[in-house]
Amino acid sequence: MAEIPEYEFLVIGSGVAGMTFAIKAAKLGRVAVLTKRETKASNSSYAQGGIAAVWSQDDSFESHAADTMEAGAGLCNPNVVRGVVEEGPARILELLELGAEFDRNKNGDNGFSLGLEGGHSARRVLHAADHTGAEIVDALARAVEHDPNIDVYEHHHAVDLLIDQKFGLATGKPQCWGAYALDTNSGEVRKFIARATMLATGGTGKVYLYTSNPDVASGDGLAMAYRAGCSVANLEFIQFHPTCLFHPEAKSFLVTEALRGEGAILRRPNGSAFMSDYDKRAELAPRDIVARAIDQEMKRNGFDNVFLDATKLEAEFVRERFPVIHAECLKYGIDITEQPIPVVPAAHYMCGGVMTDPNGETAIPRLYAAGEVAHTGLHGANRLASNSLLEGLVFAHRAFLHAKAMLASSEAGVPEFPEWASGGAIDINESVVITHNWDEIRRMMWNYVGIVRSDRRLARASARISLLRQEIHEYYWDFRVSRDLLELRNIALVADLIIRCARTRRENRGLHFSIDCPERDDAHWLRDTVI
Repeated sequence: MAEIPEYEFLVIGSGVAGMTFAIKAAKLGRVAVLTKRETKASNSSYAQGGIAAVWSQDDSFESHAADTMEAGAGLCNPNVVRGVVEEGPARILELLELGAEFDRNKNGDNGFSLGLEGGHSARRVLHAADHTGAEIVDALARAVEHDPNIDVYEHHHAVDLLIDQKFGLATGKPQCWGAYALDTNSGEVRKFIARATMLATGGTGKVYLYTSNPDVASGDGLAMAYRAGCSVANLEFIQFHPTCLFHPEAKSFLVTEALRGEGAILRRPNGSAFMSDYDKRAELAPRDIVARAIDQEMKRNGFDNVFLDATKLEAEFVRERFPVIHAECLKYGIDITEQPIPVVPAAHYMCGGVMTDPNGETAIPRLYAAGEVAHTGLHGANRLASNSLLEGLVFAHRAFLHAKAMLASSEAGVPEFPEWASGGAIDINESVVITHNWDEIRRMMWNYVGIVRSDRRLARASARISLLRQEIHEYYWDFRVSRDLLELRNIALVADLIIRCARTRRENRGLHFSIDCPERDDAHWLRDTVI
């Protein structure tokens, strides 16, 4: 196979944050983009609701920032929140220039049709029906495809980052110079050298048994960064989306909360509404409150699921505003204009991540992180709906500006890293071991480290993950790497980190809810959980 050239930039991940960074960086030099599957296979593509930004005269930066801070339950960084909110409109204009299209009003003024979602005090969510993420990813992917300075390596799974100090190639502060990556088609591990590396690997949903995330969301970037020496923070704050389609043949299909924003009602199987029993905002309460309410209704009453009822909305409006949801549910015999949708909560979004500064740089120079993998200070203890795409755009831009200045002032030569060596490792001959451990971790995390937690459940999870990680460590060094083995290694580490964060925080706040610490404690815990 041809030797991989050196690049100015390496981007690991092809969602909104990764491709935005790549497009900007390509103006300065050669860019390599690694993606585990195809270019468009990312969490970003599955974002239904939209992207939040101040776009109306009836809205304000102050209001958007206040809503974000309230959702974050005291842990948002006010300066980061204000900066992201104020930069948002400019980043969206860049998307429009790339050809992304959002729904327009039908009143003749050609303005954007702005949606309302839970936690927002104004209509500010731009959307492309109910497939906004896919619309944005399509526009970015077209730009990437036509840029001669960008090389995309599909079916390449990053293994570990190239940190000079770990290879004895530097004595000062460690720096990142790219990554090893497995070509999953050939089985060859290849070396990608770059002067700046962007981690944009998305989230960790596959750590849990039930998730709205696609299969690629196995926490790879978080695990690689931690092994490289980065700090991670606030991993106890896992957002469980309240409404995923509950059907034996459906897999990971999210039903956007924009449906609730337009008037859909959550009901028990007997038809009675229940959200007003839990919060005065009812269906428009933040996701953590809605998810816990559904979880409690299911556990208290023994329900397999609850129902999201949109039948009171005009049928034509539902079909036009939510075409993907309407079509997907029809596959399973559910016409959402006439029948309520069976739904359950599922792991959806990681509010913590790899710690970065306001420029998106991690503690390791030349290594950046943006999007769901990063902890920037925007989300705090709970993410406000539709702020995630916005964060990815803003921090990809900030990281580009910082990397541009860094490369302009840096004269450091690239260290000579060794090629990957498998040593005495042999091909895996018992895949059942990987499958069993993967299943055990995900079930354990769902049962013990899910929506509602306890000291006893977390202690059991901690003891079991310790043993599993030891088994996986030995397996990793005995056999040649494969995609399944790499993902298993990563979800085991990420599960351990989530458990450690959850056991550390001795209070209830935002998305972390423990029956043994029922109160919020600002006196002791108005701070990030850092590992």
